[in-house]
Amino acid sequence: MSRVITAEETLSAAQARRIAIAAQGLAAPLGPEPATVNRGHLRRMLDRLGLLQIDSVNVLARAHYLPLFARLGDYPVELLQGAAWPARARDRTLLETWAHEASLVPIELEPLLRWRQEKLVDGPFASAARLRAEHPGFLDRVLGVVRDEGPLSAGDIEKVLEAPGKGKPGWWGWSTTKTASEYLFATGAIGTSYRRGFERVYDLMDRILPAAIASLPTPPEADAKRALVELSARSHGIGTAGDLADYYRIRNDDAKVALQELAEEGVVTPVRVQGWRDVAYLHRDARVPRRVSGRALLCPFDPLIWERARTERLFGFHYRIEIYTPAAKRVHGYYVFPLLVDDELVGRFDLKADRAAGQLLVQASWYEPGTNPGAVAEAAAAELRRMARWLGLDEVVIRPQGNLCGELAAVILAAGGP
Repeated sequence: MSRVITAEETLSAAQARRIAIAAQGLAAPLGPEPATVNRGHLRRMLDRLGLLQIDSVNVLARAHYLPLFARLGDYPVELLQGAAWPARARDRTLLETWAHEASLVPIELEPLLRWRQEKLVDGPFASAARLRAEHPGFLDRVLGVVRDEGPLSAGDIEKVLEAPGKGKPGWWGWSTTKTASEYLFATGAIGTSYRRGFERVYDLMDRILPAAIASLPTPPEADAKRALVELSARSHGIGTAGDLADYYRIRNDDAKVALQELAEEGVVTPVRVQGWRDVAYLHRDARVPRRVSGRALLCPFDPLIWERARTERLFGFHYRIEIYTPAAKRVHGYYVFPLLVDDELVGRFDLKADRAAGQLLVQASWYEPGTNPGAVAEAAAAELRRMARWLGLDEVVIRPQGNLCGELAAVILAAGGP
């Protein structure tokens, strides 16, 4: 019978915060000038993060590009595109799949996610069940078209099949063909070969995966979950069972079982963190830096902050995305980026790219209580200018909204262009 591993060491909240920042690759400042970022830099950072969340919001840039910008600076997005959606399967180093949410993950993780796909095949998918009842055989027809004609988008498949239209709403009001395609995607029968704009273009998963990955055996579910929890712990540095379960969307109970086994193996150590209610788990590779000195604008889907309860526990920073909040009820803005300086979140900035005008619009600017507004404005101005250069925008424009807008506008004006 396994012995129960209990927490003995106690860490301060500040230590836990610095551990988390370092684990996420945000402990050191970027240079003042754009650095040359290559495939090796990209791969090492993706191995550290474990995944990038994909989201459809494009008010500034797609969400999967932004965490790498925060950590690598002015990198060419073509590097990420070539890793995720290459012309040849053998060149693919990232896979688009369901992990946290829709995500890009290192291709080697694919076998660890098969258990979830297998459960979905016979799982309680109301839309898929309705589709089978209303359109018998339609899933097989979609799969056959992709097999014979792929790569194809849902719209392409619909034209080939002369498929039924929306009828009763599927997922998010999708057409029948899109519902079928996304179900087959979620279950691993097909995958994203490439994207046309933001539209998925599907192909058989066997043609998307490099042969070396496709041929790997499927690990037992418990082993796969344990491996994912270990990866989550490494990417977090430190976290509670709930934190670590959330990264790859594993049930808390399963994560706790995995963590007990990982603790027995010495991969993680249970610790207490001052002010935290639950036991935390420290990964054996985690650095415990005496100080961190990074600086970055973090998008709403950045893995350091996407679990809002953990963000509040780590930083004392209450953060909610307000995209779906009516404009009149928003507190900080539509697409708000917290600003990390050293080991604090010191401000918030509602950002939008006006590509036609060549402007990075700062719709609202806020400093946090207890911070130095002048120092926050200086740090924000430097990161906003860096972001404008990366996006190919000529000007940073500060709108008159928020408690920092005047000071930030003055700093931007004094500094000149991006």
